[in-house]
Amino acid sequence: MSTHADPDGGLAESDIFHILGNDRRREILSVLAAEEGRLAVSDIAQTVAAREAATDDSVPNNLYKSVYVSLQQTHLPQLEADGIVVYDTDAKTIQPGPHFDRVRMHIDESNALATTALHATIALSLGGLALVTLSVLGAPLVTRVPPISLASLALALVAVGGGVAVAADGSLPALPFRER
Repeated sequence: MSTHADPDGGLAESDIFHILGNDRRREILSVLAAEEGRLAVSDIAQTVAAREAATDDSVPNNLYKSVYVSLQQTHLPQLEADGIVVYDTDAKTIQPGPHFDRVRMHIDESNALATTALHATIALSLGGLALVTLSVLGAPLVTRVPPISLASLALALVAVGGGVAVAADGSLPALPFRER
């Protein structure tokens, strides 16, 4: 990928989004942002493989090797060429490069949005549960509404919360009611 400088001398926004568009590169940068300083490629590969396997237990060796090789041959050289990391091929380590902070800003915003979406999902789910519980307990205002309507509203609240979380994660396009 060729980098295009933006007016302030950093990476162009389109280049940053291209870089962050790959799961492994995003994971590498997320680990580097969390740990700060110089990190061993083997440690990063282990962390990325564990996240891909969705486990804290031992990662299958073939997955670890696949991640390690792709980091060395593809992702780290590209991140170094873009000035995001400094990759020492002899010591097998990386550290933040001159453009790291510009990319980190996008990682931090994404993490904050995902946390907010998680909190919103939990709040909406608890709100739906509270409505159903109040109905079962015979709360005066709630008993006037048919139970099927309350259950539907509770389910809709959970679905909206899930939609907010998915939209914040960026896994799916923006929902119709979400501001763009």
